[in-house]
Amino acid sequence: MEKKYRQQSINLVKVVLFGPESTGKTTLSGQLARHYNTVWTPEFAREYLQDKWNNERKTCEQEDILPIAEGQIKLENELAKKADKVLICDTDLLETKVYSEEYYGGFVDPVLDSAALSNTYDIYFLTYIDTPWEADDLRDKPEEREEMFKAFENTLKKYNRPYVLLKGDKETRLKKAITIIDNLLSKKENLYSFSDSLTDLDMHFMHQNIDSNNFSLQ
Repeated sequence: MEKKYRQQSINLVKVVLFGPESTGKTTLSGQLARHYNTVWTPEFAREYLQDKWNNERKTCEQEDILPIAEGQIKLENELAKKADKVLICDTDLLETKVYSEEYYGGFVDPVLDSAALSNTYDIYFLTYIDTPWEADDLRDKPEEREEMFKAFENTLKKYNRPYVLLKGDKETRLKKAITIIDNLLSKKENLYSFSDSLTDLDMHFMHQNIDSNNFSLQ
């Protein structure tokens, strides 16, 4: 697997929010990051494809998939260094693989396929489609929510990924996710904590920025 698609090895509890569009992944990512006083990795594809739409009035094309995958894992690796014991990921390369399969007739670039199956996480939270559909420039399958959900669930089962289904309102989902993560934290030792290397002044500025996740990725 090419290095630029490979997860860096950092001893964290790594959590993925996984599921179709408009199922509350981003909202829950932010909630969990605040609860654990850590960072969360946003979905690189959102900004990438929004820029493409704004500049070209084009949606995602097959040739966009690998740049999206590269950008996503780069973002994850950079933010893992800023995490405290838990890293919350709004998506991962396995999700990118699902979208590639669903939108391009089953096609997945071998590079993405290898990376998606090699990178590992402690738990996937599969978000159900019992949330309201919210339209935007990028979302395009409001009539296929059930089919897309099944594609995501079947992928987790096919590759034997550890996952928990999240249903219900925001509070119900958050409470269940916290219970699962707390259990994982109790079983892992010597977890990496970015805060351990910070001074009090560093911590002040970090907490000012944590909700917006405004970390430089140069």
